Amino acid sequence: MSDLPNLPPLNISSLLHQYGLRPSKGLGQNFLVDEAALRQVVGVAAVTPEDVVLEIGPGLGSLTRYLAAAARRVVAVELDRKLITPLKNILQTYDNVEIIQGDILEVNLAETITKPDYLVVANIPYYITSALMQYLLETHQKPARLVLTVQEEVAQRICAEPGAMSILALSVQVYGQPFIASKIPAGAFYPIPNVDSAILRVDIYPEPLVPMADLDMFFRVVKAGFSQKRKTLANALSGGMHWTKPVARAYLETAEIDPQRRAETLEINEWGRLVNHIQSGDA
Repeated sequence: MSDLPNLPPLNISSLLHQYGLRPSKGLGQNFLVDEAALRQVVGVAAVTPEDVVLEIGPGLGSLTRYLAAAARRVVAVELDRKLITPLKNILQTYDNVEIIQGDILEVNLAETITKPDYLVVANIPYYITSALMQYLLETHQKPARLVLTVQEEVAQRICAEPGAMSILALSVQVYGQPFIASKIPAGAFYPIPNVDSAILRVDIYPEPLVPMADLDMFFRVVKAGFSQKRKTLANALSGGMHWTKPVARAYLETAEIDPQRRAETLEINEWGRLVNHIQSGDA
């Protein structure tokens, strides 16, 4: 973003040493330090002066400073208690940043952020990607979009097309449209991770592609369909849903889905059609 200010880079290594800290492997701490990448994340998020941004895992504030310069308000949720004091010191000149110490999965977003259509921007640990995305997509107070730096391989899985679908891809794509905006090399982080990352953006739909009333069954059926990936849908659903094989085949055929297909080949609308017939008892 050309209109972002040129901020002096933070020397993360020196700051950690100054406060007697080390990156926590247990918390998956790899701080994004490359200035071009930091600016690119804010650009992909398309942050405006009217936006409220939820940042997850601000670390020492490298990205937070750019978000604060672009947004009306930034709510930064940091799990690591040891980072709170240096984070507050680094961000003390930004009066539009609120720092919360806690686990994002336990934060009540409805109480924390009252503005609808807020943005989520985060450099998140790889181990929490799936659980965090599920939480953000299923929460009552939904964001307008997510912009996350995640492991490149995970980003590719999330953006998969029929033929290579997975539970993770379906769990995201039923709520929004994901795409990889850019790749980030491992060297853009400190300490340097073993894999490259990507900037993943997910634009959230006003309503899920599957009706809200059908979502519980949708996820049950999807989980069953992928429970035995080497098997046909008829066999996988028979075992996963505890149906007889004739019943599984009947539901699939009624939904105009070949029982011999495999779960990774189905589009979301096909899963939705199948769920609709199951809910209606059409077999």
